[in-house]
Amino acid sequence: MKKLLIGNEAIARGAYEAGATVATAYPGTPSTEIVNSFAQFEDVYAEWSPNEKVALEVGAGASIAGARTLVAMKHVGVNVAADPLYSFSYTGVNGGLVIVSADDPGLHSSQNEQDNRGYGRFAKMPVIEPSDSQEALDYTKLAFDISEQFDTMVMLRITMRLAHSQTMVETGERQEVPLKPYKKNPQKYVMLPGFAKGRHVEVEKSMLELQEYAESTALNRMEMDDTSLGIITSGVPYQYVKEAFPHASILKLGLVNPLPKELIKTFAAQVDKLVVVEELEPVIEEQVRSWGIEVSGKEQLTLLGEYSAEYLAQKLTGSPAPQSFGIEQEVPARPPLLCAGCPHRGVFHLLRKMRLVVAGDIGCYTLGAISPLEGMDTCICMGASIGTALGMEKARGTEFAAKTVAVIGDSTFVHSGITGLIDVVYNGGTSTIMILDNDTTAMTGHQDHPATGLTIRKQPAPKLDIEALVKAIGVKNVRIVDPLKLDELEAALKEELARREPSVIICKRPCALLPEVPKPTYRIYVDDEICTGCKVCIRLGCTGVSFRDEEKKAQINPGCVACGLCEQVCKFDAIKQAEV
Repeated sequence: MKKLLIGNEAIARGAYEAGATVATAYPGTPSTEIVNSFAQFEDVYAEWSPNEKVALEVGAGASIAGARTLVAMKHVGVNVAADPLYSFSYTGVNGGLVIVSADDPGLHSSQNEQDNRGYGRFAKMPVIEPSDSQEALDYTKLAFDISEQFDTMVMLRITMRLAHSQTMVETGERQEVPLKPYKKNPQKYVMLPGFAKGRHVEVEKSMLELQEYAESTALNRMEMDDTSLGIITSGVPYQYVKEAFPHASILKLGLVNPLPKELIKTFAAQVDKLVVVEELEPVIEEQVRSWGIEVSGKEQLTLLGEYSAEYLAQKLTGSPAPQSFGIEQEVPARPPLLCAGCPHRGVFHLLRKMRLVVAGDIGCYTLGAISPLEGMDTCICMGASIGTALGMEKARGTEFAAKTVAVIGDSTFVHSGITGLIDVVYNGGTSTIMILDNDTTAMTGHQDHPATGLTIRKQPAPKLDIEALVKAIGVKNVRIVDPLKLDELEAALKEELARREPSVIICKRPCALLPEVPKPTYRIYVDDEICTGCKVCIRLGCTGVSFRDEEKKAQINPGCVACGLCEQVCKFDAIKQAEV
């Protein structure tokens, strides 16, 4: 059957057809749809794990127990999972295990654009890179076979462009793969130093065998045409190369670690000029050059962001693209904004108004850092806000802490904020932490987590009580505030910042886009007779309110959800409520 699938859906389908029975993930763009899609199949187990480290540990356990297992995460999530990843690369597998790294060239939704092909080289595991949705399905199926054949987990490395692009896919039937027998084998699975030394030997043997496999596998293929230009490429850049240079000879690599050294030498000998086209780091180029092969790449092409057919045609020919491969005009920039009615908006409006130092975190609320809210000072990685605030206090003293807050979402707090809060209590910090609890993992599409009380399949589950957890850690001063009630929130902040001990304010209100959130019973309007055009309401950055330049008045747009923030910040009572 043929279907139009995005790459993420194709990966999920490939895992299902390969007989995988377990899939784990923490949601993160651009990987989220993979396990979400896998969960729709019958007779399989899927979960949202609290973080990527736990996801891989659960996946490792399932593999050791004999199940074919898929673990998915975005590129920075692999950093969180690196500890079990490096050790599990030594133990090897029982049932095949495929870990998906969804990289983000161009930083569409990430704090960096690291190239996770490097993990394959450092952790001694094969890395496979598909170029379209059909390959995403096919390569995923093959990855499970490779995993079991060579006793290693396999990284399937994709990028944003493949994850969310649709192409036609020929789907197949599910392969019923029985659980591999479980055998007690501490020499293989217990990583004591003495056992790990023996496993390292086995890992190196597997890499040598994979090196031979790389030379003959259909994952790597030569497409010979005009030999005046030869291009080595992989992943989505292969599509750009085919579009920009339809007559060039191409060595398409599907297995990018280990590289097929002899195949590359053979290809290089048949072309006049050799170029490597790869986004981000020169992973392939540097290895090819180290073998004494004359090759060019990054001296012509950037290390930054995504490529395009136009870009490659211009850079590799030295002249403008001979034809248009896409849109002819630049698309106007559209800055991201918090949604109308977002419970985070009032928080950052208030933090800016109070001129506080704000250690921020990863989530929708990170948008509080940009204009017009501009209410965040730092954002490093998932869960870093609390530790960052503590570090600031230890560097500059408690007076600085009295004007510093850490801001973290509910899902992010569960992911990796809990240990930071433990650190604050344990090491005598006085930090004020705001947990923005909107009852979902909103930024990646409203996935559930342990504090929502629902599983990935929307089945009831024990609901983590964040307030009780915070108290159990040792925080005595915990209060719950509606973040859309600005006066109450400001009073709570002033009181907690004045304390010389840790305190937590849980800003609790559901995301405005959740379907169960009740519709307002009133509407908001602007009284033109009173409005002075001061634009304070516009500084909230809400799409529900705009400004009429010709009349110098504010106006309420159809997208308004009557959250009441603009009404609260208006100094002239020009914004009012009326019955629907």
